[in-house]
Amino acid sequence: MDEGKNDFFGGTGAEPGRTPMIEARELTKRYQDGVLALDRVNFSIYPGEVYVMLGANGAGKTTTINLFLNFIEPSGGEARIDGIVCHREPLRAKRRVAYVSENVELYPNFTAVQNLDFFTRLGGRTGHTAEDYRRVLSRVGLDEGSFYKRLKDFSKGMRQKCGIAIAILKNAAAVLLDEPTSGLDPRAGHEFIELIESLREEGKAVLMSTHDIFRAKEIADVVGIMDEGKLVMQRSRRELKNEDLHALYLQYMGGREKPRAS
Repeated sequence: MDEGKNDFFGGTGAEPGRTPMIEARELTKRYQDGVLALDRVNFSIYPGEVYVMLGANGAGKTTTINLFLNFIEPSGGEARIDGIVCHREPLRAKRRVAYVSENVELYPNFTAVQNLDFFTRLGGRTGHTAEDYRRVLSRVGLDEGSFYKRLKDFSKGMRQKCGIAIAILKNAAAVLLDEPTSGLDPRAGHEFIELIESLREEGKAVLMSTHDIFRAKEIADVVGIMDEGKLVMQRSRRELKNEDLHALYLQYMGGREKPRAS
């Protein structure tokens, strides 16, 4: 990441000569009841980068992710995956993205291996073996004794690991994570961050929403703060190195700082 290329309020914007894997361009969502959930949001995430969105409930984080997944359509602007406009070519875009939600929805009466087999086949990948499933479950931190246990007996952290395993098997270039560490104990949260680091090392572009300020600073190449549908701050790891991110968050969310008009 070239941290010298800053947008109008810090952080990274589009960089000449580089193609973003995940990109928001003037991304806007206004619901039928008139609520402006997202207001002209812009950011770019390149291969091998982790972008973390911070913000309170209702700030626009999940709306942003839902637009990239084409669960909803934008009112204006574009969400792009590998240059593909998500609401225009949703099937092409979805082939390039893996998604893990706060509450991973898997089949509770299936074992971990059965869930991996079902969802990877559902995604069109049929060449994986049982050994592939065991290997990736080990990689995400599950012990061998859990591979053939039903998920109804799993903790939330264990289910999250299964979700990440499915995302890894999809081998998508872009990974979207919506509040993935919510409700995890400290050990599970730490293991999850290590997984994200490994995805970055593999060249994945990762967009992650969270309330967890500590882990945001620990893992992010760029942190964006969302407030009332606006991206009010965006700063790179280098820019945050000597900053108190918690104090910055309170400052921006408290309304004492707002971005200058573009």
